[in-house]
Amino acid sequence: MTSKRRRATGQHMLVNRDVARRQAGYAQLSPGDTVLEIGPGKGILTRELAAAAGKVVAIEKDESFIPQLSNLPKNVEVIIADALVYPLPRFDKVVSNLPYVISSPITFRLLETDFELGILMYQKEFAARMCARVGGKEYSRLSVETYRRADCRILEEVPPSAFSPQPRVRSAIVELRPRPSPFPSRHPEAFSAVARALFSHRRKSARNALLCEQKILGDLLNGLDEGDALLKKKAEALSPEQIAELADRLADG
Repeated sequence: MTSKRRRATGQHMLVNRDVARRQAGYAQLSPGDTVLEIGPGKGILTRELAAAAGKVVAIEKDESFIPQLSNLPKNVEVIIADALVYPLPRFDKVVSNLPYVISSPITFRLLETDFELGILMYQKEFAARMCARVGGKEYSRLSVETYRRADCRILEEVPPSAFSPQPRVRSAIVELRPRPSPFPSRHPEAFSAVARALFSHRRKSARNALLCEQKILGDLLNGLDEGDALLKKKAEALSPEQIAELADRLADG
């Protein structure tokens, strides 16, 4: 795959060994850990992980990297597959430089599994939205859905010069710690549907934002109470807890 094509598909290979070393260090690996790496590329991070973990499972979609990945340490298992659809193995920690174009779907796929810690590289703006809290300009549906599933924080920013080809944006290493939801939500599917509707019209009142998505929300709107104080707030001003409360009321009718 050419550099031009890799840039177009969001693949930027980490070439700075100091960054790879720090990223592996953030994971606090031990010989008892099985680590999942998605998109190992040429294996610069993979080798750092293999030096500290008991086992590394590296899933790479691009077959052109097979030659570079064929001479890795013996505790590395390389799987040529698409991590978006391949059955993920059991793992304790995930440490990866994720292709930008799959950042959202692969993150939520990971959060559907049981693991201890993630140290993941994202585009800086994406990382900021993941970790944002209500009231901030980056606060979004991604913020809400991440907060419902995990604690999230940015560990460091990474310049374009650390990659080849160089991206046009800065990147960030994020720590992701899965945990139970910090607030009650009786209807998780309704929560996701309501959050999606609200942030599709973030500057409207919650009531108007929901009504704009009648075709998607359908029967949920049968529980719309015009007197509900939450419906008067702007969608972007609702906390995850308030969104869950509103979604539960709608789902309960």
